[in-house]
Amino acid sequence: MLFVAEIGLNHNGNFDIAFEMIKQAKYAGADIAKFQLGWRGGRGEINEIDSSVLSKLQRYCDYYEIELMVSIFTHDAYEMAQKHEFSRYKIASRTVVDDPELARRIVSEGKETFVSLGMWKEKHMPYEGKYNNVKYLWCRSKYPCEPWDLTDLPKDFKSSPFSGYSDHTIGIEVSLIAIARGALIIEKHFTLDKSDTTIRDHVLSATPDEFRTMTTIGRNIFKNISLGI
Repeated sequence: MLFVAEIGLNHNGNFDIAFEMIKQAKYAGADIAKFQLGWRGGRGEINEIDSSVLSKLQRYCDYYEIELMVSIFTHDAYEMAQKHEFSRYKIASRTVVDDPELARRIVSEGKETFVSLGMWKEKHMPYEGKYNNVKYLWCRSKYPCEPWDLTDLPKDFKSSPFSGYSDHTIGIEVSLIAIARGALIIEKHFTLDKSDTTIRDHVLSATPDEFRTMTTIGRNIFKNISLGI
């Protein structure tokens, strides 16, 4: 069972806040703190992360003993990430659809790669039968996502092609439902302040207290399922 705290752009361009978010994600029970490389990352933009900033994020994660993972949005971002020797990557559904060449570059490196499919409209999986290092995440690419947008959430993840769920809803209930249905990976946006309106992601994110509740209950659900309950 893995919990990914999607910090994304919720640092609002202030990396002192990002460092605090890494610490709070660890205390909230997250296994992974995730950032986005190349998305709104140009000079002067809110998510400008160069190699120096990435190294600092890595040091903070190492200090708090939480894994750093990144979503890759551009070829330049991928080449920078390769120099930092991440153990795995994330590919957003936008990248799968808009830049399939980049997505194939990342997947073909052979490292474990989480792939969201919120924007994927085909019935087959994008890398079906080609790579054994891919773990697909079910998601709906709407921000925020409403409960009635989720009627096709897998009823049993174990019998589906999906290993986990990437959540864009308000609250933690749907993530817990996904765990009860067999999801082994939960990615949930993470924030220190849900009332922040700098970007839209804050409102659909979990605060440290909410994330802690989700990881505590979620792991207990997982343990009970593992016992055959």
